[in-house]
Amino acid sequence: VIYLDLAAKLDQTAEFESGDKWARARSDAVIYGTTGAASSNVGPAMDFPAPFGRELSREEAYIQELDAKTGASLKLTILNKNGRVWTMVAGGGASVVYSDAIAALGYANELANYGEYSGAPSETQTYEYAKTILDLMTRTQHPDGKVLIIGGGIANFTNVATTFKGIIRALKEYKQALIATNVRVFVRRAGPNWQEGLRAMRELGETLGIEIRVYGPETHVTAIVPLALGKASAGAGFKDSLAKQIPDSTVPSTPGTPSQMEVDPLRSGSSATPSVPVAAPSSSTAADAEVTASAPWYSPFTAHTRSIVYGMQPRAVQGMLDFDFICKRKVPSVACMVYPFGGNHVQKFYWGTQETLLPVFSSLKEAVKRFPDADVVVNFASCRSVYESTKEMLGYPQIRTVAIIAEGVPERHTRKLINLSQKANVTIIGPATVGGIKPGCFKIGNTGGMMDNIASSKLYRPGSVAY
Repeated sequence: VIYLDLAAKLDQTAEFESGDKWARARSDAVIYGTTGAASSNVGPAMDFPAPFGRELSREEAYIQELDAKTGASLKLTILNKNGRVWTMVAGGGASVVYSDAIAALGYANELANYGEYSGAPSETQTYEYAKTILDLMTRTQHPDGKVLIIGGGIANFTNVATTFKGIIRALKEYKQALIATNVRVFVRRAGPNWQEGLRAMRELGETLGIEIRVYGPETHVTAIVPLALGKASAGAGFKDSLAKQIPDSTVPSTPGTPSQMEVDPLRSGSSATPSVPVAAPSSSTAADAEVTASAPWYSPFTAHTRSIVYGMQPRAVQGMLDFDFICKRKVPSVACMVYPFGGNHVQKFYWGTQETLLPVFSSLKEAVKRFPDADVVVNFASCRSVYESTKEMLGYPQIRTVAIIAEGVPERHTRKLINLSQKANVTIIGPATVGGIKPGCFKIGNTGGMMDNIASSKLYRPGSVAY
């Protein structure tokens, strides 16, 4: 067979396993049929084009390089370098929401950039990201001044205080340029340590010499957009419900008065102690296993669901146990952990205020054998190893649901896993899932953020809205 023409589709996420093959296929020895075996270092590496068919600017290339060196996510696309409205948004979903809100108000032509930072970047990484945006923003003047929107939803595990330290460093460094460009800053953020982060940002506004308006989770996620663009005024809807910690933006020089915070019965007083004895994580009885097995396919999570966490993720496990405790589950939802790169041992966690020990196994086979009632696996394996580990999980009949957290899984691997899961009658959630919550029953990994957010949002109890 002689190929006269050929088109091939390459998946950049598969470069870690196919990059050498692509290089060999493009070597002179293969193309021209010359003698000599092609080796992995023969032939040019595959050069993938920039998104949307355009060349990256120097700043975009720099952020892309930072992104490649970290497990966090740092993205930047310059839309209009002379635009008036600039964004520094945490989270991919939030970046879309903010861009849509700006466009809906008729300012799409003034939107200067699109991007996001997420995945718990360090203070230094956030500083470099913020500095790049501020440098771009302050290069040109605008007759109406410029607006910087630092927005985001409620972070799952990104430390708001840490990332804001990096942003504040960058703002201080560009103080004179921000004043000269007449920049106004509007902030809305929530998540771990948000009070500390917003307080630091509010204090910066008192000394930086530019207007900085700061709001927390009491304000709708995009409410600062019309405020920043002059389409709304800061009325009652913008008042902080935590004025004691974060003074109200509408009165920058005078601290607000404390407001009455709702006290959750599950988080205060003696009611924080479960009314049932705390059961240590151990193999369930046959009766419990029977209850779990009877759960319908469309409802994989119940108050009896037990899971195996694949990967050393103590923060995620503790979050799941805290959720179980506030839901007053009788038995923790995490039965054990699997960490293939270490020996069998136990890991200390907290069940409410009491210490408890969870076993950590070096193999999934042993974990499944020790905990026959565990029918859910939360897989934290990396994008490079998640295919093999998930394929192993699908080989155990007791596993009915697998949640895959990893991003960047090659499409071919995903298609194969879907096919295998259908044959095994196993539900796959992911890849690249942030998790999920079934109130009163089960929480997958880090989803939902810290316990104060879960408690204030009443995510621990069933409601009338599904999402």
